[in-house]
Amino acid sequence: MSSIAASLAQIEKGLRKETRLVAVTKTKPLILLMEAYEAGARLFGENKVQEMVTKYEELPKDIQWHMIGHLQTNKVKYMAPFVSLVHSVDSFKLLKEINKEAQKNNRIIDCLLQIYIAREETKFGLSEEEALDIITAPELATLSHIRIVGLMGMASNTEDLNVVRNEFRGLKNTFESFKQHDNQQVMMKELSMGMSGDYLIAMEEGSTLVRVGSAIFGSR
Repeated sequence: MSSIAASLAQIEKGLRKETRLVAVTKTKPLILLMEAYEAGARLFGENKVQEMVTKYEELPKDIQWHMIGHLQTNKVKYMAPFVSLVHSVDSFKLLKEINKEAQKNNRIIDCLLQIYIAREETKFGLSEEEALDIITAPELATLSHIRIVGLMGMASNTEDLNVVRNEFRGLKNTFESFKQHDNQQVMMKELSMGMSGDYLIAMEEGSTLVRVGSAIFGSR
């Protein structure tokens, strides 16, 4: 068994059945992605559109590609034909662009709203109030080619795991409170939180998708 297969098996074994693993494949060569694929990984996360497009073209078509990085509106068209889930929607403008490109491809694209939960100022995301404004906006009903299926958040980069846990718990509370607004286009079912250093805490706090890279593929 390769080290990647062993790492994947170990991580999967520790996850609850309601928590799925997104293998973060950014900057990793195709040979390593194929190792992960052969070990059973099917959800791959990328943070750059062009890299994701290149890998999509080369790799098996039953892989579900997740866009996890900051997304610019002018890049949406390249991934719209195939992307499975966009984790990082941080504006209504971006949502409208995803809808426009999804319509051109006769698809409905699932999206998560990225909520700003960390203490650092470098991370992207919406406040809880801004996200609520989006899911309750009358204009959302006109965007028939997107679905908002949950929330995503990135915890503070800190050694204090209590801070991390509290940030995840806060996001889970927001997620639960948003469920009262579920309709045809808003279905709060996915909560994307947790990376290599904190995915176990995220799982304990209710994450349904953990984004793990270095714990599978090693550090860059």
